[in-house]
Amino acid sequence: MKPTSLQNINTWSTRMVESTLQRYTLKDFQWHYEHGLQVMAIQKAGEATGEERYLKFVADWIDTFVQPDGTIRTYRADEYNIDQINAGKLLYGAYERTGAERYHKAIEHLREQMRTHPRNSVNGFWHKQIYPYQMWLDGIYMAGPFLSEYAMRFNEPETFDDVVYQITLIEKHTCDPKTGLLYHAWDESKAQRWCDPETGLSKYFWGRGVGWFVMAIVDVLDHLPQGQDHAQRSELIAILDRASAAIVKVQDEATGLWYQILDLPEREGNYLEASASAMFVYAFAKGVRNGYLVPDYLLSARRGYHGLLQNLIKLDSQGLLTLEKVCGGAGLGGVPYRDGSFEYYITEKIIPNDPKGVGPFILAALEMERAGINEEMTE
Repeated sequence: MKPTSLQNINTWSTRMVESTLQRYTLKDFQWHYEHGLQVMAIQKAGEATGEERYLKFVADWIDTFVQPDGTIRTYRADEYNIDQINAGKLLYGAYERTGAERYHKAIEHLREQMRTHPRNSVNGFWHKQIYPYQMWLDGIYMAGPFLSEYAMRFNEPETFDDVVYQITLIEKHTCDPKTGLLYHAWDESKAQRWCDPETGLSKYFWGRGVGWFVMAIVDVLDHLPQGQDHAQRSELIAILDRASAAIVKVQDEATGLWYQILDLPEREGNYLEASASAMFVYAFAKGVRNGYLVPDYLLSARRGYHGLLQNLIKLDSQGLLTLEKVCGGAGLGGVPYRDGSFEYYITEKIIPNDPKGVGPFILAALEMERAGINEEMTE
């Protein structure tokens, strides 16, 4: 896909979108949380620049999955996989732009999954049906912003309460009182080999897990009623502030980036990881823009953004950008079994241009550009 007239082609956000669209076709994307994240980032770039090609790509992507009757191709509600909700955020814009009832029906299919999604004894969503009693930081991002937008658009105020509760619940159980960082997951049943037998907690502070968490909060706050209309709004801002303060403390002094395992920079094998770094830049910059975080966090975001551009962005012979050092995936349990050890996290495959890094990079770049921070682009 060749770029046409684009006023802002020399921004990092649009260069990364162009690189993505030239590397991939619609057939390369699936109804999956990571592709939903990347396509949402392309949509945000289209909205910011007015570039119709980006918005058409998003519309075409949605229409490869949403059928005339509103069913979603390849999506199965009975899997009760919270990851599959994230891409549904794109349906709101499609419904708003077109008024087509099939998009509304698709939204309702996803909402219905969450009405019956299994929960633990304290009402927290299981991450997946195959991971019973487990809450992962990832899941807060996968369902929270979708549900809060549903509550806003379809006047379901009790759902705001549920979304806020999920965030406060997982912070209560996963936040380490010493560092303020959050462990990747909590198994209420304490049955998994990856968890502490007394607390049910996983053993490490995984960068992208914490990134999912803070991105979820700044996005959920887009939808929550302002001021006194929702008493827990200030509680979410306080959680964001606590988590952000802990994240800044483990930011690498030399590069401005963050490590795969956040608090163990000196441990052999640990590495500066792109997706978590981009997520923190996005959350900090957006948090400052909306008044949730004090302006000092924009300085931290700028350091992280500069670190990404200087250390992890490469330009190939075709002029396309590559984002390096993206952890391809990190989970817990399953088959083959992922034991949550330090060795597990640092030996998971590293995948250049993985959507879980590219999407947050585009979002981070858009926020920094919106803040008037435009790092020089050189060929």
